[in-house]
Amino acid sequence: MTDATQNAPARGGLAGLAFGPKMRPVLIGVASVVCGILLWHLGAANTSPLFLPSPATVARAAAEMAMDGSLFAAIGASAWRILAGWVAGVVIGVPLGLFMGRFQIVRLVCDPWIEFFRFIPPIAFVTLAVIWLGPGELTKIALIFYCTVFIVTINTIAGVNAVNPLRLQAARSMGAGRLSEMTTVIFPSAVPFMITGARIAMGNSFLTVVSAEIVSAQTGLGAMIWTARNFGRTDWVFVGIIALGVLGYIFDRAFRAATRKWFARFLF
Repeated sequence: MTDATQNAPARGGLAGLAFGPKMRPVLIGVASVVCGILLWHLGAANTSPLFLPSPATVARAAAEMAMDGSLFAAIGASAWRILAGWVAGVVIGVPLGLFMGRFQIVRLVCDPWIEFFRFIPPIAFVTLAVIWLGPGELTKIALIFYCTVFIVTINTIAGVNAVNPLRLQAARSMGAGRLSEMTTVIFPSAVPFMITGARIAMGNSFLTVVSAEIVSAQTGLGAMIWTARNFGRTDWVFVGIIALGVLGYIFDRAFRAATRKWFARFLF
């Protein structure tokens, strides 16, 4: 057997690994991003930089902002506000949704308020939030909490209502009480709905933080985008938008990985 023949399986194995089922989604995603950047470059080559700066121009602006620290300061400020408000909304929204879905009296008391306030966007409360809480961090965090808690609550209620009644009857026949039903049947069944609500709320948190930072912040990605608008720096605007997208992608991936680890037995 020749050396070429001996090495053939090894090369085939590496090729299979590189283009196997696990790598294929990654390669497709990378190819999609590359094609998007190429289309962006072609579009920028035929228009004004003020209207559509090229990828190279945006990359240079991002490098400059990274070197002077302004980009990381803006990302850090927005990330902290989003995490604080979103976590608070999830921590309150999940138990509230569980109790509203499980106990009719709680549902009857809270439902009018939930149904009223969930249709009022957080941006409508920016002025009041600044007056009541001041222009500091608490204002932004409170607005993000506001946009999170209703989404998580409603999705959790849907999860409780989707529990199979036969499972509850089986738990009762085995002597389970109200608390045991909640912890062993209702909560596990509602976990996928809670996770979906939390992910949707996270997306809305990014929308809210930009609006809040434009109105009442000196730092953050929203404030950076507004400053760029005032100076006519479209490339800075693109840096802020891309930073928001990348930050959101990282947050969502981290949350999905954490939920797969912590709630795997409820999801699969």
